[in-house]
Amino acid sequence: MDKLGVWLIGARGSVATTAIVGAAAIKAGAASPRGCVSESAGFPGQLVPLTDLVFGGHDIAETSLRKRAEQLGRAEVISPDLPGLLASDLEAADAEIRPGHVPGGGPAATRLIDDITGFRARHGLARVVVINVSSTEPPVDPRPEFERLADLEERLAAGDDVLPPSSLYAYAAFHAGCGYVEFTPSTGPTLPALAELAARRGVPYAGRDGKTGETLVKSALAPMFADRALRVRSWSGLNLLGGGDGATLADPAARSSKQLSKDQVVTKVLGEPVEGETHIDYVPDLGEWKTAWDHVSFEGFLGVRMTLQFTWQGCDSALAAPLVLDLARLVARAHEKGRHGVLPELGYFFKSPLGTDEHALAAQYARLRAFAEELS
Repeated sequence: MDKLGVWLIGARGSVATTAIVGAAAIKAGAASPRGCVSESAGFPGQLVPLTDLVFGGHDIAETSLRKRAEQLGRAEVISPDLPGLLASDLEAADAEIRPGHVPGGGPAATRLIDDITGFRARHGLARVVVINVSSTEPPVDPRPEFERLADLEERLAAGDDVLPPSSLYAYAAFHAGCGYVEFTPSTGPTLPALAELAARRGVPYAGRDGKTGETLVKSALAPMFADRALRVRSWSGLNLLGGGDGATLADPAARSSKQLSKDQVVTKVLGEPVEGETHIDYVPDLGEWKTAWDHVSFEGFLGVRMTLQFTWQGCDSALAAPLVLDLARLVARAHEKGRHGVLPELGYFFKSPLGTDEHALAAQYARLRAFAEELS
């Protein structure tokens, strides 16, 4: 198979760096693909091997990938030996990272498109998948030019910086003929004008907000209550996290996007509103790690009240990175097979899956496997 380009938005962040290190470590025989859903025993599909991924991306940070990997080594996210062992792979990927777009920095679409197409040409790649793993953005207000591609492009041609960064990257990806994955809760490709562009260019996209921790557990547990005819009265959660993601979510505007994404799962699965909400607190001391504590109050036969509590502690980068590798390969295969527009079959990977209202994890996984079988 041809090599596959993976263009990461936020390419020097924790998730992107962990994904790049992980792919290089697998290629070097220094790690297994544990955590990659598509590498599970018996998972169907003919996907580009993990050893045939080529990385590049955009970022506004200037810290090199190797330095970022060394920081992750000290934080025990990756083995501290890997940055040195994989130095040449990290330097090659770092050489393909271009300056990202800064809001208010003026017109950038043409430059971003040229960066992506140049990467594809330099490496002779048949396909590139663009994946946004950058910081969460606040929600955006509707604008008339978001509805029709012609109106949007008229504003962009006039030099107006109207799109949020995630949507600008999606616009650039679609114009470059690339599939796109919105791994954050940001607006990304969800604007009607961008759906029109994706259809016109014949490219697929998926999203949004990668499901890696507390919400993953929710999407597995909530169907249990529904299937056993137990009434959930309230479901409240507390998330404590550090790192760059935690610092971003300390901003109430950005945090609102994440909370909306996390809180919808229980209501969607149970089919009725449930009291309680998810609280997110930034705790710098936690670094790259996060803790989630949930309290569930439910009612059984004869109205007897009961509770469930669970605690999830994990490293978000290590949970997210293998999913990034899965999604790059699945979206590329879908593109190769002629799929375009939103890919609801990939809802298994997301808190706010585009194109579907299904949030129950087992049902999502069954649809994912059927999709992978179809692609093979």
